[in-house]
Amino acid sequence: MASDEAVHAIGVKQLPIKSLQPNPHNPRLLFDRADMDILRSSIERVGILVPLTVYREKRTGIYRILDGQRRWICAQDAGLQEIPVNEVSEPSLVQNIVTMFQIHKLRKDWELMPTALKLELLMRELGEKGEKRLAALTGLDEAVVVRCKKLLSYPKRYQDLMLDPDPNNRAKADFFIELYVVVTDRNVKKFDWFSRNKFTDAMLAKSEAKSLRSVTEFRTVKQHINNAAKDKKLPLISRRLREFANDPTLTISHLEIQSAQVAAAARNLAKSVDAMTVQLSELDTDEFYGEDDLWDKLEQLSKVIRNTLRKVGRRLD
Repeated sequence: MASDEAVHAIGVKQLPIKSLQPNPHNPRLLFDRADMDILRSSIERVGILVPLTVYREKRTGIYRILDGQRRWICAQDAGLQEIPVNEVSEPSLVQNIVTMFQIHKLRKDWELMPTALKLELLMRELGEKGEKRLAALTGLDEAVVVRCKKLLSYPKRYQDLMLDPDPNNRAKADFFIELYVVVTDRNVKKFDWFSRNKFTDAMLAKSEAKSLRSVTEFRTVKQHINNAAKDKKLPLISRRLREFANDPTLTISHLEIQSAQVAAAARNLAKSVDAMTVQLSELDTDEFYGEDDLWDKLEQLSKVIRNTLRKVGRRLD
């Protein structure tokens, strides 16, 4: 960690457990109950072996936890009165957030939405939006930073769904990340009926109705839209996408446009043919002279190609 982003150690001491307070900038807001039960049982048996890292606010005199909030919660549940801490100097806001990320980067991942909220605060304080710089500061992968920024594009009411304390009621961040490619599609945004929030609500309803089997099906939705655009069938995909959104029972098969699917398959096949054409044109026949299996398969392919061309009425020399 760079020196201007680091906090400085003061020393290890014992503090009354009630004198500590959670860090308001902890990206890890949600804790798995099963993991907490295991930690509490361990603390009940052997106590706290690794001191918490804390700082004291000059303005209030309150000790805030930089590292060890789970240990602090479990220690309270276990009935401890004092807790070992390693006190460091009070960090700046940016130091605080960066330190929290750096402390936790090698541990079990926390929920993505709380991470995104702290990343947003860091971006605002630093005036920094670049994924590489933010990844370097926080220790997060660039891909995680990108995912967080996608979540931040949703209104607060959707963010709150991902922050529900009950994991059974908590909306999955992956749902909104996978949906992002559909709601930000440049063609979809031009449809006269489209409203991002209404469409998002409709997709949540479809997920609840189980007509969306997996969040990765949004990738297929995006592909149907792309295929329709390339086949100049945007009015048709617009109508079908609207019907798909309005009826919670419709599955993504409703979005299939046969001509667009055929055109997409033809484009993919043409790319394969192009690649094979390049390979064959560059082939050193002397070097491969004895590879009879290759030549047999090329002869078979030649017959298939000629028969296929005849079926579509193409004249052959």
